[in-house]
Amino acid sequence: MSKKVTLSILETSDVHGNILPINYGNNATSQVGFAKLSTLIKQYKAQNRSHTLLIDNGDVIQGTPLTYYYARVSNEGINPVISVLNYIGYDAAVLGNHEFNYGQEVLQKSISDSQFPWLSANILNTETNKPYFEKPYTVKELDGQLKVGILGLTTHYIPNWENPNHIKGITFADALETAKKWVPILRNEENVDVVIVSYHGGFERDLSSGEPTEQLTGENQGYALCKEVDGIDVLLTGHQHRSLVGEINNVTIVQPSDKGQALGHVSISLEKQTDKWEIIEKKAELIKVDETVEADPHVIELTKSFEKKTQAWLDQPIGKINGDMLVNDPLEIRTKDNALIEFINKVQMHAAKVDISNTALFNNESPGLHSNVTMRDIVSNYIYPNTLKVIRISGQDIKGALERSASYFATYNGQEIEVNPEFTTPKPQHYNYDMWEGIEYEINISRPFGERIVRLDYQGQPIDLEKEYTVVMNNYRAGGGGDYTMFQNKEVVQDIPLDVSELLANYILERKVIDATVNNNWKVVHD
Repeated sequence: MSKKVTLSILETSDVHGNILPINYGNNATSQVGFAKLSTLIKQYKAQNRSHTLLIDNGDVIQGTPLTYYYARVSNEGINPVISVLNYIGYDAAVLGNHEFNYGQEVLQKSISDSQFPWLSANILNTETNKPYFEKPYTVKELDGQLKVGILGLTTHYIPNWENPNHIKGITFADALETAKKWVPILRNEENVDVVIVSYHGGFERDLSSGEPTEQLTGENQGYALCKEVDGIDVLLTGHQHRSLVGEINNVTIVQPSDKGQALGHVSISLEKQTDKWEIIEKKAELIKVDETVEADPHVIELTKSFEKKTQAWLDQPIGKINGDMLVNDPLEIRTKDNALIEFINKVQMHAAKVDISNTALFNNESPGLHSNVTMRDIVSNYIYPNTLKVIRISGQDIKGALERSASYFATYNGQEIEVNPEFTTPKPQHYNYDMWEGIEYEINISRPFGERIVRLDYQGQPIDLEKEYTVVMNNYRAGGGGDYTMFQNKEVVQDIPLDVSELLANYILERKVIDATVNNNWKVVHD
């Protein structure tokens, strides 16, 4: 006589510290976060009698002023994000690349305070070559009859972005090759009936055609995992902040966007014939968070004390802006020199004591700086815990970097300036367009990619492509992040360990009044 069972897998990914359904830039209501996800998870479990596994796929402890406040200002007690995950009842979590942003101490404490295992099979101890954190995988035995293996993997591209001090003693092995090693172990040694791979990474190819959708750097290997690794039943993904469900090579895939806007759900129907479970059906869907989903009051209560302190910290006045540093049109800010970007670059140059700098407008939601500046303004604009590096690069490297930035714009159509889809699809990458101070340049978007820098001067003279210059930039860019390969493995002249948001705040606190200035050292033109 056969026996049937249903296994449900619920996935969150890239929630980035969003617990409460608010936008910290203005405290407006937003359909995001764990408080709402908790309600959805509870509702699902109450309505379904199936076996349910709840997995977080990474990038969870970093990303909001609340997480920043805990990590950098007052890290007493348990990380509020971990308190919430413990309460909701997660079965496992996978390390994402942003888990390392606040350093090892914050990460290790978060892991030790968790009531669930953190998984990553390809993050290794450099000395022992064994998994650095708790476990490569976990096996869940449900009702003493169904064995489910969950293997954790993390994009191994992290050394290209992360502060080296945060990943000291760690080796990031190739995620694809690691899966080829561990999936057979789950199948043949652990004898699991279902293999779930939870991979903090995304898809490097179109899910239908298999055509590359990005440079095949190894940052995202989801498609290859489905095609090249035998024995995977479900692949949970993230990192790209996409909303995806589907199937590749009989592997069911899901990716639930970001900030807790959706819950990934995979349902597996199994039937047991004699002593072996057979998968009869697999289905994937996204359960969206919207205004009809109430926030879980217990999650709000758990976060209350940290939230109160965070809000008070955010509302601290730190100075005044004399002039206009607001963002009204993000695209316009990226087409000609403006006061906000010039200010950030000035602060970076002041901190590094150099005369060339670059930075980005990270996303289209950046509000700019109001006349009466608070910490809320700073962290709403500088949303990443980046530090600064000063590196020595050639004039040719500067030109190459400017050409990379210039590819942000689609070829001019004669009517309006448009963004190259490679910077918006499948994931917005506005943070990969840099604007520079200390040099004078023009980008002509009527020209072909790679030939768009039509003027490039330093101190009033054409830049010497052979000469070396010292340039300050954030640690992500200095490591080559965003396909700025010309910056990789360059001499680091200076490492500035303070977060850029702190540098910006300190600069304003010391001066009290900042004049908004624009020296018009660069612009985007077209024929």
